[in-house]
Amino acid sequence: MIDKGRARRSFERAATHYDRVAVLQRELADRLVERLDYVRLEPQRILDLGAGTGHAIDALHRRYRRARVIALDFAHGMLLQARKRGGWLRRPWCVCADAESLPLADGAVDLIVSNATLQWCDLERAFGECLRVLRPGGLFLFTTFGPDTLKELRQAWSEVDGDTHVSPFLDMHDIGDALVRARFADPVMDVERLTLTYAHTRDLMRDLKLLGAHNATHERPRALTGRARLAAVERAYERHRDAGRLPASYEAVYGHAWAPEQKPCAGGIAIPLSAIGGRGRSGGRT
Repeated sequence: MIDKGRARRSFERAATHYDRVAVLQRELADRLVERLDYVRLEPQRILDLGAGTGHAIDALHRRYRRARVIALDFAHGMLLQARKRGGWLRRPWCVCADAESLPLADGAVDLIVSNATLQWCDLERAFGECLRVLRPGGLFLFTTFGPDTLKELRQAWSEVDGDTHVSPFLDMHDIGDALVRARFADPVMDVERLTLTYAHTRDLMRDLKLLGAHNATHERPRALTGRARLAAVERAYERHRDAGRLPASYEAVYGHAWAPEQKPCAGGIAIPLSAIGGRGRSGGRT
């Protein structure tokens, strides 16, 4: 389970230098927005969920020139960067909030785009909130990370101690099942495997720190990591060296799903009044 307070503090500290090292995150955002090429949609309001420094905002503005983008993130420092996007006339609306409790009205947005954010969330709560704030027929499009992400680092740490040093990531099928349980329509999932390379293990650890992507699980070790254990991790990681470089694997999970035209409500399925027959019509009550 993720310690939200620790995760929020990490991203607050990372906000001013995040873009220097967020190479993979920017690439995923670009690929995610490109997937909108295959969708017929003219949204009026777009929610960038977990907007970070707002890399996707300019691309969304170019694609949907009449749309208003809402940038939402739980780290205020990230939003201070995101609010600079869009030019003077098209600044995003910035909202500091948690994806598991969205301060938006039911059916407030037509499109939700979320890049590299959901791994920090309770999926059941986040998906439920996304469905609530989407209008019927709206689209939810996202990336997150699967269980093979940072597998080399996880393996290296496992040879040193039994503690949790790398945040856990859900399998693509579990994420798809969570979409179904939330009652999204027509969920589609796929995976892409990407690799970054480093000269040294400490370069990878430095980038993760600058990104704010610390181990934020409640089960993380609380004591400081000593030099001896760090050296042991580096030795274990060296077994993965290939062509002079150390790989860092990422399993990028892409998903999209639609808000059904008739959304579920507390008492069952919401039915339009026009579909209810009156007394004067055939097929009335029996």
